[in-house]
Formats: sequence, structure tokens, C-alpha cells
Amino acid sequence: MVLEIKNNFGTISINDDVISSVAGGAAVSCYGIIGMASKNQVKDGISDILGKENYSRGIVINRSEDKLIIDMYIIVMYGTKISVIANNVQSTVKYQIEKTLGVSVNAININIQGIKVVDN
Repeated sequence: MVLEIKNNFGTISINDDVISSVAGGAAVSCYGIIGMASKNQVKDGISDILGKENYSRGIVINRSEDKLIIDMYIIVMYGTKISVIANNVQSTVKYQIEKTLGVSVNAININIQGIKVVDN
């Protein structure tokens, strides 16, 4: 789907993939996030083999009546406080999307799909 913003100069169309990429990029920059969980195992498995970085993996964009709701599926680092990480991801992603795209976000739902032990 495409989000359309109308202004004095015309119409701006923003694809859901753009919103997902901005959200994913903001999320993986947060401390404690190992990565995004895949919503499509086959396609994302092939892109992992090819080395393509996909920030939109694990992000679902929902819109209803001018409300933007983002569902994120993430993998966190073992030994970190999950609630703090989830709150940090929510605030970072909301700020980055509103700053970059000029779109207001109504909700960001965080789904923890796994915990990974990181070797130091």
C-alpha cells in the first residue's frame, strides 16, 4: 500500500517498504537489538545468503483511517532488560519516522521473537 500526503505543491506517495526500512534501520541502531525476526523465512533466507541487508524484515505496517500502526518482530541480546529495550525501540522508531517522513505514528507494537547469546 502507499501512503499519500497532499500539500500545496502536489501529492507525495510513500510506499510501505520505505516506512519499514526507516523503522528497521532505527530499530537495529538501538542497544540490545541483535536483529529483526523474519516474517518470510524463504525470501529472507536467500537474501541472507546473498549478503543483502534488509531492514524491512520483521516489520508489518498497518493503516486504518489515517492511523499508522507498526508491528515489529525483533531478536534481543541475552542479559538485557527486555522492557527497557522495547521502550527504547518504540521511542527511537517513532521519532525517526516522524522526523524523516513527516508521518505521525499512532502505535508501535514490539514482539520479541527470540533471545540470542552474544559471545564477547
